[in-house]
Amino acid sequence: MATVTSKDGTKIGFDKVGSGPAIILVNGAMSYRAMDPTLAQVAELLVKDFTVYNYDRRGRGESGDTQPFTKEREIEDIQALVADAGGQAMLFGISSGGAVALEAAAALPGGAKVAVYEVPFIVDDSREPLRDYEEHTTTLVADGKLDELVEYFITTVVGMPAEFIGGMKQDQGMWGGMKAIAPTIPYDAAFVGEFTEGKPLPSDHWAKVTMPVLVADGGASPDWMGHAADALAKVLPNASRRTLEGQTHMVDASILAPLLSDFFK
Repeated sequence: MATVTSKDGTKIGFDKVGSGPAIILVNGAMSYRAMDPTLAQVAELLVKDFTVYNYDRRGRGESGDTQPFTKEREIEDIQALVADAGGQAMLFGISSGGAVALEAAAALPGGAKVAVYEVPFIVDDSREPLRDYEEHTTTLVADGKLDELVEYFITTVVGMPAEFIGGMKQDQGMWGGMKAIAPTIPYDAAFVGEFTEGKPLPSDHWAKVTMPVLVADGGASPDWMGHAADALAKVLPNASRRTLEGQTHMVDASILAPLLSDFFK
């Protein structure tokens, strides 16, 4: 494992594979390299043409977590990776990692193309909106209610039936792993929370994201995901739109990687 040091001194762990133009992969909520192999699989499928960075976001896996958290600090983590890549990199963000990638693209020099997959914005009434997402999750962390936080994320945010919780808790390794990174859920909420209340996306929030952006979703995902992708593509200055037929939020790396390869080339 390699590391870079973010501006606030936080060590950020990452894997780097391949050669060619750099792509930085940004994972979503409750996910990191050792917990979800999807992005590692994507990286391996891109190694012939690209140098691919797969990193643990702060507070997860082998990355540190200097407090207090701010969105700017998380963007600085990506900036440190861009610097390691020689000052220029493309970004791919999955789920709420897509929101992080877009904010980073707006803030940092050295950004080229950006691709995002199923950024979980809620832009209409096609699903129940999330109210006070960042505030509620931050309060649960402060109160030490990590079991309640994981349950909230699984049922209210992700939308899984509550009856699945009992079975998940029986797998102590899996449940313990989710509790360990649950304090980072508010970090994702900071990037997406204001866009999960069932309202149209603002027309100017991503005005500085002028580079080409690919907005993708899965054809087998719930309708609200497609609505969010459509809405995001409409407000970005330079966006293209793709749907991967038969795919869901748990996208198949072998289907996703060729799409990214064609776009980033």
